[in-house]
Amino acid sequence: MKRYNIECAGTSTQVTEWGESGRPVIFCLHGLGGTSLSFIELADALKHDYRIVSIDAPGHGKTAPFTDERDYQFARFSNWLNQLFELLHIQDFYFLSHSWGSFIALFYQKEQPERVRGSILIDGGYQSKRLRGTPLEEEAAFYETDFEESVATLEEFLDVAVYGPKMRRSPLLDLAGQDFVRMQDGRYYWHARAKTARAILTAMYQDEILDFLDDVPGDNLVLLRATLPVSDEPFRQEAIAIWQEKTGGTVIAAPSTSHILHWDDPEIVLETIRENWSTDDVSVPFTR
Repeated sequence: MKRYNIECAGTSTQVTEWGESGRPVIFCLHGLGGTSLSFIELADALKHDYRIVSIDAPGHGKTAPFTDERDYQFARFSNWLNQLFELLHIQDFYFLSHSWGSFIALFYQKEQPERVRGSILIDGGYQSKRLRGTPLEEEAAFYETDFEESVATLEEFLDVAVYGPKMRRSPLLDLAGQDFVRMQDGRYYWHARAKTARAILTAMYQDEILDFLDDVPGDNLVLLRATLPVSDEPFRQEAIAIWQEKTGGTVIAAPSTSHILHWDDPEIVLETIRENWSTDDVSVPFTR
């Protein structure tokens, strides 16, 4: 694993890579509040077969937020990704995404289908804001509390902020959990800020998923979806039925998994990758 920073369109961006150049590329984009290490267990298992490139998205981890909050809008974010891919010498790739990252992945695949060899969405890209019906202000208020609270110790941070009461833990996940820390005045805060959360949510409400799903190619598009909590199943089933009708993509329900599906059951994600993505096709070198 190597980590480094590059300047992309005026934004200092942290990149984490596993594997060797010349292998097929998996590009990872985390959800709201995640970092590049959100995919650490998956990347560690796949590093001999792929070049895995994961970033701290703007406003997360060690990546600066966009100075213009409109850059979180899906079209502008996708243009920023194209500039990033040029810097990283990535021409085509497999897209692995979680939550908010999956909304970006779908929009990007709509705009640049020739560059995306396949896409696996980890419990994201189907939760329509319009269908859910929660007002933007109500959702943003949650993050204004959640992202700005603090605790006194790292262990308390891991217990309270990173892991749920019954979540699986591992040394690699602990490393990812430490990556989520922002220290201030001796206190442990979540690394992302409420201002970033509001900007991302604003973009998600503006770029409503139902308005462009019809234009997303469904070939080699897989949605791995959570099944917990059970109380959310009616919404999931309604939203996913619409998603599947519009995209024609494949849906796999992962038993006994929450929204952090890739931490709850990394094996089902690895199995899905191995069944759908090739390790033989070498990425085409990037040419301008």
